[in-house]
Amino acid sequence: MSTRFDPRSLPGGRRVQTDVDFDPAASEPVDTPIAGRAMVVVVTDRPDPREDSIGPLVTELLEEEGFLVGGVVGVSSDAAEVRKALETAVVGGFDFVVTIGGTGVGPRDITPEVTDEILDQRLPGIAEAIRSSGLTAGAVDSIVSRGSVGVSGSTVVANLAPSRAAIRDGMATLCPLVSYVVAQLSAFEEL
Repeated sequence: MSTRFDPRSLPGGRRVQTDVDFDPAASEPVDTPIAGRAMVVVVTDRPDPREDSIGPLVTELLEEEGFLVGGVVGVSSDAAEVRKALETAVVGGFDFVVTIGGTGVGPRDITPEVTDEILDQRLPGIAEAIRSSGLTAGAVDSIVSRGSVGVSGSTVVANLAPSRAAIRDGMATLCPLVSYVVAQLSAFEEL
């Protein structure tokens, strides 16, 4: 039997104040735990109708794991555009940025290199866990992905391959681990 990791159970877990709208007599706000604020960056050069569904898919998966998604940004496979999107998320105080695409072996697949340039610390174990899980799930692009995972400032940045299988499997592997890292970074900031 598998037990699901709940980042809200960690010391220093993130909480946001919300109003209770189902109890009109309630005058005190209620703490609702969240895993953190997230942003999605879709990296692509090819217009593809399937890509219109990538942002909503990743948003849904993040929200299921307790993240508040602050936006989905589409950029071309250009180093300056990818860097600008990542730096905007880091400066904007997002806890987690996930990029989709640009992780393969093609000449325009530059997402891992750009990501590595902005990282303060790499988390290679998480990247390897994503590839290993992709192997089990049969997500070929996840297996050959060169994606990086790490921390820039207090933001976790992760690269995923763009197929739906790689996204679904990668997010299932990634989210609990990122929630743990975000909780650690939050606890450190509180000291």
